[in-house]
Amino acid sequence: MSARTPHRTPHRSVLSVSVNGSGNAVERFTPLGPLIAISPTVSVVVPAKNEAKNLPHVFSTIPSWVHEIVLVDGHSTDGTPEVAKRLRPDVRVVHQRGKGKGDALAEGLAACTGDIIVMIDADGSTDGHEIIRFVSALVSGADFVKGSRYLAGGGSADLTLSRRLGNSVLRWIVNRLFGTRYTDLCYGYNAVWARHVPLLRLDCDGFEVETVMNIRAALAGLRVHEVPSFEQPRIHGESNLRAVRDGFRVLRTIMREWRGRRRFTASVPAVATVGAVAADDRGAA
Repeated sequence: MSARTPHRTPHRSVLSVSVNGSGNAVERFTPLGPLIAISPTVSVVVPAKNEAKNLPHVFSTIPSWVHEIVLVDGHSTDGTPEVAKRLRPDVRVVHQRGKGKGDALAEGLAACTGDIIVMIDADGSTDGHEIIRFVSALVSGADFVKGSRYLAGGGSADLTLSRRLGNSVLRWIVNRLFGTRYTDLCYGYNAVWARHVPLLRLDCDGFEVETVMNIRAALAGLRVHEVPSFEQPRIHGESNLRAVRDGFRVLRTIMREWRGRRRFTASVPAVATVGAVAADDRGAA
């Protein structure tokens, strides 16, 4: 698969004077394109283990208006951190202390300084050009945004029959148990307002982390939106994902979350319930 040449949006700030009569209040906006500008800053978290060959493509797709890139290195032996710093001197590298994707995401989320946090994969499967879709949904009222390969405009060039079937079964179980209306479940492209990260309380270390986030976002009463996303095949290297093994792990995680749902919701502060639960018709947008 060849790397695509991205369209780079010039990174500049626009000063806009507040309309409050004083003439003194000034707010800084960052343009995302010709028709949209935002004031929140955006961090992008990239968990990576031995992805040095993939980073040139991945970083080239990340928009220039992103506030920071936080790369979480999972004990790489191929020079992944060094390649990241060569490509983007301003990248923040977090050296993972534990193991697994879930643990890496938890460490990366804790290190971010942006108002909005977008999570992408380092293997080239998630397209950084789509980040604007996630950010736009958040600034339009969503609390948590998840990519979906099954919405119109989405898709996958990497889903095998077994993975597609497994994802469908697991998604059906989650929707039945938790009253959600998710069209996708086990996908690594997600975004959230940084202020809501504590509500997710990530405490898992494997590929089940996306399922945990989706369930806990719904249990916390966050307004969850889905946006279409297209999954590309991995560019270089082999995936650590094992469909059957990790599928059963996700199933065990779902049942654990179901058994602990009352304890989880009882511990969520009332003031943090800020919008429609994902079971609402607005949960998939």
